[in-house]
Amino acid sequence: MTEAETHHRPGTPCWVSLMVHSLTATQDFYSSLFGWTFSPGPPQLGPYAQALLGGRVVAGIGVLPPDRQLPVAWTTYLATEDAHTTAYRIRCCGGTVGVGPLDAGAAGRLVIAADPTGAVFGAWQSREHRGTEAAGDPGTPVRSELFTRESGTAAKFYAAVFGFESAADGPDHHALLLDGRPVAAVHGLGAALPRERGPYWMTSFAVADADAAARRVTELGGRVVRPPGDGAAGRSAEVADPEGAVFTVLAVRP
Repeated sequence: MTEAETHHRPGTPCWVSLMVHSLTATQDFYSSLFGWTFSPGPPQLGPYAQALLGGRVVAGIGVLPPDRQLPVAWTTYLATEDAHTTAYRIRCCGGTVGVGPLDAGAAGRLVIAADPTGAVFGAWQSREHRGTEAAGDPGTPVRSELFTRESGTAAKFYAAVFGFESAADGPDHHALLLDGRPVAAVHGLGAALPRERGPYWMTSFAVADADAAARRVTELGGRVVRPPGDGAAGRSAEVADPEGAVFTVLAVRP
């Protein structure tokens, strides 16, 4: 198994987390799909489990407060060296801070925010918890993409807050780069963006076989949102878990 970077440069996608209604059922789903095992997460985050693959932490799953009617969705976290400063920059650049900066004890500090287009994301200031510890192997987060109505506005926001370089790599598509290396992508969908969903960050998890993974999702009570197909990054399918959290299974080309 490939080890992820031990120190994530600010702006790098470093963690993904999911808040659900049933922690046990969700753990069973992802354990069966990706082979994850689980250990308790920081107690400051309430009922929260860290997903492990081969003994390395790859993602987190927590429980939604019963009085909060929030959508069930995977949240992408971008690394920061100072959660307080990042929250300030988010507000100054037209975004909205919904949670934090929140202290997670020895693990670190977090911010949950929305960019000016409405897409929700997180910022993570690491202490003992550095973020995702494995990369590239089946069951690990492998790609982070923002889907919004117009990519230029969103790309300028993330460049201002996190110091990305932004490069257009297609019609209404931008790559977000650090030291010339792409770490995330922004796709403008215009009117094709589903109105009921709004702008969103999408997490792709690596799999050995996208077709088999999509079939397994349905066997486990999830559904296929977009059937498997070939793309520039590899063969992928967009799927949803039983609580409705949408993600992509991606068979990366060698």
